[in-house]
Amino acid sequence: MHELGIVIEVVKQVEALAKENNVEKVTELTLEVGEVSGVVKQYFEDAFNWFIKKSEYMKECALKYISIQGISYCQDCKTTYPTTKFGKECPNCHSPHTYLVSGQEVLIKDIKVQTKED
Repeated sequence: MHELGIVIEVVKQVEALAKENNVEKVTELTLEVGEVSGVVKQYFEDAFNWFIKKSEYMKECALKYISIQGISYCQDCKTTYPTTKFGKECPNCHSPHTYLVSGQEVLIKDIKVQTKED
């Protein structure tokens, strides 16, 4: 279950930002997770909800999980297509000369916080 490792890294990054910016608590975290990243949403959410209990700033943080579509690019016919639907072979020209453009990432999109002045 690599989801826990990803959760730990994301929480470390958010905690560092919170500390650096004089934040009292992080109230909401929005993540963009690629559909071909290998992350299982339910496992990720379970790991997140378990791990934030140990966090200084994120104990009550809500998670917004946005799935990003996997898109591949064909170098031969110069088109893009949905990776999960067609795989590594281009559906237009059947070329194997393709590569993933999006859908493998795990990105922090937005962090909502409560500052000490609020």
